Amino acid sequence: MTQDLSPLLLRIAEALERLAPPASPTPDFSGARLFRHDAGRGLFIAAPDYPLPLDALLGVDRQKEALSANLSRFAAGLPCNHVLLWGVRGAGKSSMAKAAFMACARDREDLKLIEVDRDEITALPRLFDILRERPERFIVLCDDLSFEDGAEAAKALKSALEGGVSGPPSTVLFLATSNRRHLMPRGHVEDRGLIAAAEDAEEEVSVSDRFGLWIGFPPMDQPTYLAAVRAYARRYGLPVRGLDRRALQWAQARGGRSGRVAWQFILDLAGSKGIALPV
Repeated sequence: MTQDLSPLLLRIAEALERLAPPASPTPDFSGARLFRHDAGRGLFIAAPDYPLPLDALLGVDRQKEALSANLSRFAAGLPCNHVLLWGVRGAGKSSMAKAAFMACARDREDLKLIEVDRDEITALPRLFDILRERPERFIVLCDDLSFEDGAEAAKALKSALEGGVSGPPSTVLFLATSNRRHLMPRGHVEDRGLIAAAEDAEEEVSVSDRFGLWIGFPPMDQPTYLAAVRAYARRYGLPVRGLDRRALQWAQARGGRSGRVAWQFILDLAGSKGIALPV
């Protein structure tokens, strides 16, 4: 009887092997500093170094100092906090995250940055398990983090950072940028009882509470905006005649002032003068 079933069992085993997903390749972090994580395929895709120097970000000196100090402590193996960069759009949160990393990693071959998509937050525990076995130190960056559609991803993030059995390894620092300080929208608390609304508010705050360091980016006032424009113009040798007036007109047309708007104005000015920018 056993002999008669052997060919059938062999075919079943071969079919199961074909259906099973291939084992994820062993990650190789030696060829780059920046990587993008493809959770679906289990791959780490190398990216070129971020070109913008940290000192090119203007009007955010306090934020640069706080973030750089925390990253330096992490790189040295000292106590540090997971970081949430939050504030108005265009304030330079994403640029600062990558530029500060590049500045910190300049003399450290073992320091890497891995960018994860906000739609793949539920894969963080698995990512942390992979990185736990590695000798390098990793900053895991999630840009524009928010939880529009509910609790599953938020619960995964809370469990990954704190509250889960394993949590992140000591060689991983999680860094997120967001336009919201509390990450979750507040619309879902409307038209509910006071107790339910209070519980929802606690749930909202509990996500961002996992970040020990909050760095806020307030709206840019006019003097700071003009100072940024002037500094960019000096840095790249651009003409300064009528600079303030044109910069304010540009900001008015864009509906606001920010570091991004200042940089976009400089790009337009340089292009109109036929001047190539190195960054």
